[in-house]
Formats: sequence, C-alpha cells, structure tokens
Amino acid sequence: MSSAEKNFNSWIENVSDEVTKNELILIKNNKNEIEDRFGEDIKFGTAGLRGLMEAGNNRINIYTVRKATQGLANYLLEKHKTPSVAISYDCRRNSKKFAEEVACVMAANGVKSYITKELTPTPFLSYLVRSLKTDAGIMITASHNTAEYNGYKCYGNDGAQMNEEFASRVYEYIQKADMFKDVKRIELSEGIADGVISFTDDSLKKDYINEILKYRRETVSLGNIKVLYTPLNGTGNKFVRKALEAAGIKNLSVVKVQENPDENFTTCPYPNPENISAFNEALKTAKTGNFDLILATDPDADRLGVCVRSGDEYKLLSGNEIGILLTNYILERRKNYKTLPKNGVIVKTIVSTMMAEEIAKSYGCEVRNVLTGFKNIAHEIADLESSNRADDYLFGFEESNGYLCGSYVRDKDAVSASLIVCEAAAYYKEKFGKNLAEILEKLYSKYGYFGEKTLSYNLKEISPEISTGYIMHYFRNKSLDSIGNYNIKNKKDYLNFKGTLKSDVLEIELENSMKIIVRPSGTEPKIKFYVMIKSSSALEREKAINSLVNAVYKVLKNF
Repeated sequence: MSSAEKNFNSWIENVSDEVTKNELILIKNNKNEIEDRFGEDIKFGTAGLRGLMEAGNNRINIYTVRKATQGLANYLLEKHKTPSVAISYDCRRNSKKFAEEVACVMAANGVKSYITKELTPTPFLSYLVRSLKTDAGIMITASHNTAEYNGYKCYGNDGAQMNEEFASRVYEYIQKADMFKDVKRIELSEGIADGVISFTDDSLKKDYINEILKYRRETVSLGNIKVLYTPLNGTGNKFVRKALEAAGIKNLSVVKVQENPDENFTTCPYPNPENISAFNEALKTAKTGNFDLILATDPDADRLGVCVRSGDEYKLLSGNEIGILLTNYILERRKNYKTLPKNGVIVKTIVSTMMAEEIAKSYGCEVRNVLTGFKNIAHEIADLESSNRADDYLFGFEESNGYLCGSYVRDKDAVSASLIVCEAAAYYKEKFGKNLAEILEKLYSKYGYFGEKTLSYNLKEISPEISTGYIMHYFRNKSLDSIGNYNIKNKKDYLNFKGTLKSDVLEIELENSMKIIVRPSGTEPKIKFYVMIKSSSALEREKAINSLVNAVYKVLKNF
C-alpha cells in the first residue's frame, strides 16, 4: 500500500465532519486524485501555506490548517513563556472559518489570540502584530489566486512575513505533529469565555488609517482629481475609501459589482491587479465618467494596480512604472519640504526596475537591492532602525505591484499606496497640468527609457527532461560569451553571497545596459527570467526587449 493510500485511509477513519467524509467517498476509487491529494504534505515555507481547498494532506482544509497551527503553537511555546498571536482573514470561501480554527487551536495550547471581527487587508494584520506586540501573526488569504485557493501567511513579531530560519523551524514542528492525534483544540465560544481568545478593538482600524495619513502632504489638494476604485470583491473597500476620503478626495467612485466581498470572484475570475483583465469591469464603469485614475487592490489589499487616463483611453501602469512614479514623487516632495534626509534610502528587489537607481542618485539617495519577497525589504527597514537611521527609510517597492511608504507595517500596503498615487496625480495635475502618464514620459525622457519584462516558463511545456537545476548550472558554468546578439560583461551569482542575499539566483549583465536575472521556482518545474534594458527611445526600448526575450527563449528551446 502506497503512502498516499495509507494517508487516505487515515483520513477516512479520523475525519469528524460529514462534508469531508462525503468528499473522500467520492474519490475513493480515483487513484490519481488520491496520489495527488495524499501523496505528500502541503509545503510550508516563508509564505506559509497555499493550495486548493479540498480534502487531503496536500491541500488547504480545516485539518491541515489545524496541524500547521499546532506546529506554530509548539514553536511559540518553546520560545515564549506566554505567547500571543494576531489573526485575520480575507474574503475567500472558508477564510473566516480557517481563522477561527487557528484561534481554537492556539487557545487550546494556551496561546492568547487576538482575532479580527471581520475581514481585513493583509497589511492591517501586520499592523496588528506590531500594535498589539504579539509574537506572531496569521493571515488567512491566497492573495490574488483564483477562487478555489486559500492560504495561511505567517508573520513574526516584527510584523514581517517569516524568514527562512523561522519557517524552517516551524515546519519541523508541523512535520512532527499528527493532525488527528496531536492537535489540541477547544470551541471558539469556550476560548472567548476563558479570555484566551479576544476580538480586536475597532479603534485599531482608525489608528492604522491615521498612521497612513501621517504621510499625507497637506499642501496638495486632492479635490482636483476624479478617482474610480475597485476592491475586486476583496478586503480593501472600507479601508481604501476611508483613507482616501479622510485625505480629502471628494470625487471617489466605486465599481458597484466589485464593491462587496464575493468569495467566487464572479466578475473577476483572476483578481490580480497586475493584469488588465482585472480592470474589465472598472473600464466599463469608466466610460460613464472622466476619471483621472482607476485603482484596483487585490483581494487581501496588499497589491495595487493603477490605470491612468491618457487621452481618451486608460493606460495600465506596470508595477515598475508605479514604483518609478512614486519614487520620484516622494523624493521630489521631500526635497521641496526640506525633509529629505542626507542619507535617504530607497529599497527595492533586485528584479525591479534599474531606473529607480538613476532617480535616487539624482536626489543623493541610496538604493538598496534585496532578494524577491517583501520580507527582505522589511529586513532593511529593521536594519536602518537598529542603526538609529529609521528616518532614512523613504520608500520600498517590488515589481509585482507591492509598495510601502513608512514603517508602521512591515509588508506591502495597497491602502497607503492608493493614497500616495492619488496625491502624486493631484500634485502633478495642480502644479504642471499633467497626468501621471505624461509625467512618466517626462521621467523616461530625463533618465532614459528603461524597460522590463518577466518571462515565466513551465519546463514541462518546453522540454520535460530538463530541470531548473540543469538550466541554472548551464547559465552559471557554461562558457557563454553572449546571449543572442548581446555580449556578456559579467555574472553575479547570489549563491556566493552571505546573509540575506544568498539565494539560487543568477544575474547576467550584458552590454548596452542590459541585464537578465534568472530565478528558479523552489517547488515547481518553472523558471523565471527578468529582462531589463535601457534605451534612448520608447521605440528602441520595445525592439530591445523583444530581441532579448527572443534570445532567451531560443536558448531554452535549444536544450
């Protein structure tokens, strides 16, 4: 009998709810389903858990959530005498139930839980951890994945997502726990009655919004712009609207069919604001009004997408373009206010636009490049604080539409980013009579036409026999002089780095200010290539990007 069959039989014998039992009965003769769902445990890493919501130890369900929580509780009890956690959840199916299960398991283990009364954005969970001074935080969300997914994000006591060491230790405890024999649990009502489970006070939401408003530049009137916002049926609706309205935006409209939570994401099957498809409903609404901006936050409101009016159309900004605009705006305004620190710091991921360095240099600011994952940006904020340089942190961003101005949270925050984008749009409209698309063009004209493209390849579709390890070995060790028509000038291998920059990532510097960063998936047969260039015009930029993309693809096809 295979391990998958043994696990399946254990589930049949031990699950306590009828819904799961019936689901198991339906697949009992399906060997492929049993192997897929029960052949291995769902992976736990720095992003916690994420998977399809189905029965099985390789899925997200109340049993795997309980087991993960038991492992985390055991870890916390080893580290702290009286540990506590903050818990919240998004709009997805089962999110509230999973969050309550986390509280019930934590309570049974004597870990104090603070759980939100309703769904909230992920950055608010980070704020709760820091405000309540808990030892950890758990956010039930699958971010911008489709409706059938859910996830379990874990945070440390600094409000940042757990690092590799933290995740590795917790995973050890999770693996030791049997989900049917070792998990302790009490009912929610019992935990509340005993005082080991408490609901968070609503005043904390006001405090969070007030922290965001501290970065508001009062001399910029927000009454001159017209904004359309869609929360994509997620958690952002109340928070973004309160922040924008408190800041003075009078002309704010919401996409009605996407205003309220919808666990099925009926009007937006793939709620990722990086993609123009997420704006389909907003663009329909925009036809009835002359909006300066269309904002979209993903379901857990940590990522922001922006469309700006350009003539009679709306242009979707890339994550890098938003990062460019906000970097320039923040530095320009701080300089104007004479509050720009002498040793100011911008933090970005290594796969984000090189243009940020050019802008920062013109303002005398440093750019720190970190590995992908906002937890690495959070690490730099903490490093500045520990060096008594907290005020030197100015802005952090990643190309996948994550932004943070300020250190009140330690994760990307689409609520505050929405306000900063609106403020930038209002400022440039008031001062120069230009929209953000025109300002972006002006910046390109000044600093150079930087361009970026992310290529994600599933190796099963290209060459099933080739592994990501083989490809990384090829680019690292083969005596390559060029890629396509572009000569290789240098290679930076992050495996040779120490500390937070050590990773299985390779940066290839090409001639003519071009760069390719290669990064494999740690869990799937996928590999990403981040192509970056600088050109003298928009037309040359497109030609160079397409040429380099084709060159990378040709290398892969020849394996």
